[in-house]
Formats: sequence, C-alpha cells, structure tokens
Amino acid sequence: MSVNKKVIKVEDLRVYFHTKKGDSKAVDGNHFTMYENETLAIVGESGCGKSVTAMSILGLVSEPGEIMPGSQIVYMGNVDRDEDGLNLATATDEQIRHIRGNEISMIFQEPMSSLNPVITVGDQIMENILTHEEVSKEEAKQRAIELLSEVGISRPEKVVDNYPFQLSGGMCQRVMIAMALSCHPKLLIADEPTTALDVTIQAQILSLMNKLKNETGTSIMLITHDLGVVAQVADNVNVMYAGKVVETAPVEELFSNPKHPYTIGLMNSMPSLAEEGKRLNTIEGSVPNPLYLPKGCYFADRCPYVTDRCKEGQPVDTKIKSRHHVWCFKVEEEMKQEG
Repeated sequence: MSVNKKVIKVEDLRVYFHTKKGDSKAVDGNHFTMYENETLAIVGESGCGKSVTAMSILGLVSEPGEIMPGSQIVYMGNVDRDEDGLNLATATDEQIRHIRGNEISMIFQEPMSSLNPVITVGDQIMENILTHEEVSKEEAKQRAIELLSEVGISRPEKVVDNYPFQLSGGMCQRVMIAMALSCHPKLLIADEPTTALDVTIQAQILSLMNKLKNETGTSIMLITHDLGVVAQVADNVNVMYAGKVVETAPVEELFSNPKHPYTIGLMNSMPSLAEEGKRLNTIEGSVPNPLYLPKGCYFADRCPYVTDRCKEGQPVDTKIKSRHHVWCFKVEEEMKQEG
C-alpha cells in the first residue's frame, strides 16, 4: 500500500441538522486522512455519523442539514489541482458536480432501492459516463458492457438491457459497483455495500472490491458496522461514536491492541466460534441524542471506567504509536504512567 500521496483530508468536520428543538449534531468534529490505494473502514453503531460523513464529502447534505463553517474536506486526488487541494465543504456546485461520480463515487446502501426501476442498468451506467466524458452513446454502451463483465456479471451484453427488477440483489450490487467505477474514481465510498446479501455473495463483493482497488489504485472508504468485513478488507480503521472519531489505527493494530473502551466493547460483542453457546457481551445504554450531547466525553454514560474528569471535558488526541491514536482520558493517563 502506498502512503506517499494524500487523497482526502478531513479536519473538524461538523454537520448539524437545524430543527425546531435545536441543532442535531450528526457529525461533531470528525477528522481523518486517506491515502492512495488505501481501504479505510469507518465503523460504529447506527447513528454515529458514518453515512453523514460520506454524504458531506459528496456534497449531498441538504436542508435542514448544514456543513458548518470551519469544516475542512480537502480533496487532493487530482494531480492537476494545486497542492493545497480543494475544500469540498466550501466548493461551488459546479466544482462538486465535476467531482461527484467522476473523481469521487459512491456505492449506496440497498442497491434495489438505489437503482431506478424503470431505466435499464446499462442506461444508468452510461449516464455517468456521458456526463463526465466526451464519448458517443455507442462507446458508452460498450464501456458499460465491459464494466459489467469486470464486476463478474455473466452475459453482460444481455444484462446491459435488463431492468433492476430483473436482477438479483447481488447482481444489482455489482451494477452499483460498475456504475461507481465507470469514470475511474480516485476515491470510492462504499456505504454498507454487503447489507442484505447472503454470505456467499458478500464474500464475492468484498473480493471484487479488493481486486479492483489493487488493479486501479482506487482508494476505498468502507462504511460498515460489521467488524468481520473490516478484518477482511481494511488497511486502516476509524472508530466513530456520536459524530466523533474515538480511535484510529491500522487494522491489525486495532484488532490486536484496541484501547478505547468503546472499541473494546465492539470487539467483545462479536460472536466467536471458540465461545459457542456463550451469551454475547453488550454495551449497556445507547448512543446519546445528537440534540442533547453531554458536556464531557460522549461515551461517559456507557463507559465502565468513567471518572468525574470524563464528565467535565472532551478528551484530546493520545498517540499510542505511529498511526494509532485514541481520544480517551483513561488511555491518556495510562500512557503518562508508562512514559
């Protein structure tokens, strides 16, 4: 994996939804950096801000949502762009339209509902190609057939004229991947790409994504709550909780040496064949309401190690080792004692 060039850098990303009851802080200070040919997994419970983070990158946050002033989503994937990159949080609609679907693509959840049921899958793939590239319809259709073949669909010359309802869930997911890859994106965002698929098709989709990343150099942001999927395909992992990253590390480091109590709780809640028949562990409580976030650490009410300090302020970045960082007062104190 190359780490020589940054593709996107997110700093202090805050996305608030303005409601009658106040601001719902869906993302509240998110931060991460992605590099070429890297798979970054973003994990966490439902409602922690994973999908809103992805929507922010693509400029798809609409009213009553707002990317707050000061947020930085700096895209550096285009070699022709100046080295400072383009801040997608403040980019114009025209700049976003040029990048969306072209340089940055997304595989949405639930392919059966993401594809238009009354337009053939070929036309839906062709639309993206014709929008961003100067080619004829015949050339675009041939490219659509090639893409369907590349994602493992048999008889692509026939399937290109099929409608989504004529295809299985697994085939529709492959169509979504083909559509996302149609313009050779620098960054592919995959939001729960294996949801509702059986384990056999899931394994095929994950293998396909890895193959395409290795062959094209595309960076992949994988949004999921399935740690088993993360272990199979990710290079690095961000653990999110209540709109913030609470731990980030290379995948091997995170699984062998999780530090944040929330990460440990997620790991312990995974089923294991070695403990067959044993009751699964749970994390007591629930994610705080983004309308009424606590003053201190957002995980404090669910944390078994909570102290008064945790309830009074936000933890800061504690470096464990290279590329392994944690935001936790308990871990901060442990590192001070070790140092």
